[in-house]
Amino acid sequence: MPISSKGSSIAVESDQELSYDRATIVYHWVTVACVAVLWCIGQTIDYFPKGTPRITARSAHILLGATLAAVLVARIVWRIRFGRRLPAASAGALRVVQTCGHLTLYALLVATVAVGVANTWIRGDTIIGLFKIPSLAPGQTDLREQVENIHAWLANTLLVVAGLHAVLALLHGRVFGHAVIRRMLPRRAAR
Repeated sequence: MPISSKGSSIAVESDQELSYDRATIVYHWVTVACVAVLWCIGQTIDYFPKGTPRITARSAHILLGATLAAVLVARIVWRIRFGRRLPAASAGALRVVQTCGHLTLYALLVATVAVGVANTWIRGDTIIGLFKIPSLAPGQTDLREQVENIHAWLANTLLVVAGLHAVLALLHGRVFGHAVIRRMLPRRAAR
């Protein structure tokens, strides 16, 4: 079956040989790593002693969140403009569910990062003692708590949906016999 990749046509014999381009794969796994580390830091920030240790943990969370934002923008631009397009792994209702799942993941990523940025500006913070982000809502602890809770809820929901996404990708291979998980593995590891 032919695959169109921005004007070129490639003949493929089975979906085991289908793979996304290297940049798409790298963006995917960097996103996974950032989300996992950010979630772990977010869950443990309050366990750090007040002062330098907690400031360092929060700074790491903020800086890694900014990195995730940049990766996310680059990933979306790459996928829209240059990334390899593969044929759908399923048809009908299952294809609609898969598309909705992917869009949900992107929406949760964007929302979590956006609310994280808002959280930082509402709270204000110091980044590794080098510079200060001023609070745009000084003294408004209720607003700060609400935004922090929304950010935490989005991050937790993102982690659950991403975990479900991974489990379903693995099951898809077992139930339907499509090696969709191989699409996101580096080519050497995929074979």
